[in-house]
Amino acid sequence: MDKLKIGYFADGSWSHMAFEKIVKDDTIKIQFIVPRTDSTDKTLLNYAKKYNIPYFKGIKVNSDEFYDLAKTFECDLFVSMSFNQIFKERIINLPKHKIINCHAGKLPFYRGRNILNWALINDEVQFGITVHYVDLGIDTGDIILQRVFPITDEDNYSTLLEKSYLECSSILYDAIKTIQRFEVKAIKQSTIHPIGFYCGKRGYGDEIINWNQTSREIFNFIRSISKPGPIATTFFKGAEIRINKSKIVNDVPKYKGTVGQLLAKTEKGFLIKTNDSFIEIYEIETKIKISVGDKLGL
Repeated sequence: MDKLKIGYFADGSWSHMAFEKIVKDDTIKIQFIVPRTDSTDKTLLNYAKKYNIPYFKGIKVNSDEFYDLAKTFECDLFVSMSFNQIFKERIINLPKHKIINCHAGKLPFYRGRNILNWALINDEVQFGITVHYVDLGIDTGDIILQRVFPITDEDNYSTLLEKSYLECSSILYDAIKTIQRFEVKAIKQSTIHPIGFYCGKRGYGDEIINWNQTSREIFNFIRSISKPGPIATTFFKGAEIRINKSKIVNDVPKYKGTVGQLLAKTEKGFLIKTNDSFIEIYEIETKIKISVGDKLGL
């Protein structure tokens, strides 16, 4: 088997396990690494030094300068893993096997950004990881491999991240080997669904809890941005209150009440009124004292 020469466009924790798998394979050679332009990923940089791999930070991937540089490495395949630049047609077509990307979403659904957060917010019972060819769209290229994994009520942002780091590395490596063996049977995303959907980037202000939602919706919201995320946030008398965990209380009848009000103290935190019932909140971070009867969200 001829050695497959790849260019690795990658950054952050998502890229580390995949790199370790790839670099141990004697039939694959990483010709260079391109991190994000603002990368602070010292792990990937240290890998480059350890394995004597050229490392190009600050590169604009669609520039003439990079195109001319990349040609000299004669790569068979470019691999994108948590990379944040959009590849244009000329660079896509440079390597023989084009460019592939690993995306933690079940394409053609969950294209875009912050996919694991959105999957939890949307109360999904599973999430997908997809390796696909890069085309001129965003996460629209033909699918090479896709796998799905369950989501339970015990999961949160942290557990999905841990699972994704591991499973992304496995599926990306398997996709590279499938390409190396000329065994790819690509699937057009339009054959799964003609439209699919996109998720937008989450930003400042998106961490604020809406207590007028149902208990289930609030439970999903809190776990979707729990640590290492920004943590769900509410207010009392102008002071910030951060809530890292919540728990559904089973068999609570639906009833009216004052949403956002602390109803009772529990061993771990408080019971708080929601739109349809109540939930338990705990792992609460605040600089002020809160008590039963207080109404959060003000």
